[in-house]
Amino acid sequence: MPSGAPAPHRRQGDALHPGAWWLWALALGVAATRTTNPLLLALLVTVSAYVVAARRPNAPWARSYGAFVKLALAVLAIRLLFAIVLGSPVPGTHVLVDLPEVPLPDWAQGIRLGGEVTAEALTFALYDGLKLATLLICVGAANALANPSRLLKSLPGALYETGVAVVVALTFAPNLIADVQRLRAARRLRGRPDRGVRGLLQVGLPVLEGALERSVALAAAMDARGYGRTAQVPAGIRRTTAALTLGGLLGVCAGTYGLLTAEGAVHGLPLLLAGLAAALAGLWLGGRRSLRTRYRPDRWDARAWLVAGSGAAVAALLALAAARDPAALHPGVVPLVAPALPLWPAAAVLIGLLPAFVTPAPEDTGKEPS
Repeated sequence: MPSGAPAPHRRQGDALHPGAWWLWALALGVAATRTTNPLLLALLVTVSAYVVAARRPNAPWARSYGAFVKLALAVLAIRLLFAIVLGSPVPGTHVLVDLPEVPLPDWAQGIRLGGEVTAEALTFALYDGLKLATLLICVGAANALANPSRLLKSLPGALYETGVAVVVALTFAPNLIADVQRLRAARRLRGRPDRGVRGLLQVGLPVLEGALERSVALAAAMDARGYGRTAQVPAGIRRTTAALTLGGLLGVCAGTYGLLTAEGAVHGLPLLLAGLAAALAGLWLGGRRSLRTRYRPDRWDARAWLVAGSGAAVAALLALAAARDPAALHPGVVPLVAPALPLWPAAAVLIGLLPAFVTPAPEDTGKEPS
């Protein structure tokens, strides 16, 4: 390309399907639930962070990753604080500090305030908090990589109205923050207070008024464009749709619970697959009520299969490792031992780096193509 010439405009079809990013990130989150090894959890966080750094576009919705990281750190700190203040059921012999214990009545047996804080209890809380923090960071990676408006276009027709409400809410949130900052700056220039209860009331009312005006204008525009129209569907199909969707969601919940417990792991996977199939069938039938078309829909191409498959491979291999060698993926805390990095599960986690090499580079502006 000649020097100084404008960069070629990327077509929408060149971008990755947003559903692939969500499947990849959720699969990494599932992998995080199969282990409490802090080294593997740190490796999962590193993999997701590298992919986000390499493929995150320069768009407002892509800046949420930092907020999810802060939320994960806050969850980890709260989990450790609870272990210190409220104690832990994990016995331990390495006492770090002995806090004053508050006596509780008989009906509060099993709960204590203060007392001995052991290294075993803190280590158990750290492992447990790291697992939840890793799951939150994986969800943050999906939010930073998948365009919400394009994800809305890919939703089934049965979920389209719900998706519109969610995207509108997420779109208006930055406007509210900008209004608050603008009004506070204006009050400071006029010498009026912008803090405290009085300042909050004086700023909150104009912000609420502006939000209501934008909501009414948006509702009128959406009504003029035909949002909310539905097709006539026979009563039998509606009842079948409701039964399939409700039964499928119950099957998904029961199957997920079975996979997370040792007793129901054998029946959990078939029940989960049957629930997913029933729920998808219900969503497909429910989409017949929605009168909508898609302009230039996103294609699920080979790259999307690679991205989603890499995440699924990480989840499947870690689940297999947890079944074959639970001691490596769940290091013990009684007695307290240093965690070791299992080699082939760590190599399996590195498969999650594949999206950083097979997906297109992010756009410079993060704007939607015309």
